[in-house]
This record gives sequence, C-alpha cells and structure tokens, in this order.
Amino acid sequence: MSVTSERRALVIGASRGLGLVLVEELALRGWGVVATARHGGGALRAAADASEGRLRIELLEMTSAEELAALRGRLDGHRLDLLFVNAAIDRGDLPIGQVPTEMFTEVMITNALSPLRALEALRDLVAPGGTVAVMSSEQGSVSRNTEGGYELYKASKAALNQLMRSYATRHGDDGHTKLLIDPGHNRTRLGGPDAPLDPRESVPAVVDVLEARAGSGGLRFLDRHGDPVPW
Repeated sequence: MSVTSERRALVIGASRGLGLVLVEELALRGWGVVATARHGGGALRAAADASEGRLRIELLEMTSAEELAALRGRLDGHRLDLLFVNAAIDRGDLPIGQVPTEMFTEVMITNALSPLRALEALRDLVAPGGTVAVMSSEQGSVSRNTEGGYELYKASKAALNQLMRSYATRHGDDGHTKLLIDPGHNRTRLGGPDAPLDPRESVPAVVDVLEARAGSGGLRFLDRHGDPVPW
C-alpha cells in the first residue's frame, strides 16, 4: 500500500460475514485496508481484486501468537487509523453444565483471549488519535442477560468486554479511541439464516459509528446506531 493521506485500517478476521462486509465498506469509502484471513481465496480475494488496490490480504490464524508476531513484523512501518478485531465462534446452545472443557477453552480463546492478544500485538501501529475496536455483542451485556440460552457464547462476550475494560485502563493515556461494537443480530454463519438484520444494511451503520467516534478517546460499548449498550 502506498503512503498517501488516505485513512488506513487493519481488520482482523475478514474472510466472510460481518468482517468481509466491513472491509468492503471501508474500501468503498476510500480507506486503505489490510484484511486478514486464514486463507486468501474466496469472496475476500474477489473483493480485493475489485478494490483497485484499496484492499489487500494478509494471512493470519489469530489464535497463534507466533502468527500475530509475524504479521506485526510484516506491517512494520505502517500507521493505522483503525485497528478492528472481528472474530467469534459459537458451539451451540448447551447449558453450561453440559459444555465440555475443550469446547469452553476453544470458545474463550477465540472470542475473548485472542482479540485482546491481537490488540496488544498490533496497537503500536495505531497512530495517535486512532481507534482500536472489537466486535462484541449485546449478548455480552450482563445487565441484559434476562433470557435463557447460549450461555457459553454470552460468557465469552462478557469476558471480552471485561478484558477490553482492563486494556483501556492500562492504556488509558495512549490517546486511542477504544470501542466495543454490537452490530446486532445479523444473517451470517454465526447469526443464522433467520436473524433479522442484513449485514449489507447494518455494517455501513457500524462504519458510520467508527468514523463519527474517531478521535473521541476513551472506551465505549456501542450498538450500530452509536447508542450505548449497558455493561
């Protein structure tokens, strides 16, 4: 990517679903985007080929500390206006007493630990006044957990939110805006075919929030309309 005055973003987890639509929307708005995926083909490759150079792909397994370090090395010298981590898995609707230890570990590593490891590994690429953001969910809101179901997924998103608060406390003087984003219940592989929202409609609203909050500082947990989500 050439050095220009364009806004620059790194999006972790962009091979499909919300992440794919996010990088497409950023590129459409003129951002220069680096998108990561475990594999470089498919819809993300097609989007990169159609982007006129605004979108390029880096391979990354986000749960690997070694691959994160290698990505950081490859991006040395880049300066980012936005670092966005989008990654989550769901392993079904089991009561917590029926969740195998291996499943609990897998979901917590992917949904909570690895996003914060990615922020820690890559945060020094973010320019002063830039934004670090993570895709969260209203399901991680403790105060709104008033209906049953999906206990492990909810716990992983609550853990993500808590870790992000700890991150914001430790890095409170870095000048970065820090955002947890709830995109709503979207029709993706994770959200299912019956979800009420179309990512092509909800993700542009998310980008509106990212752009509107740029430079505002602090930590906020917001929905796709820019309204606060209760912790």
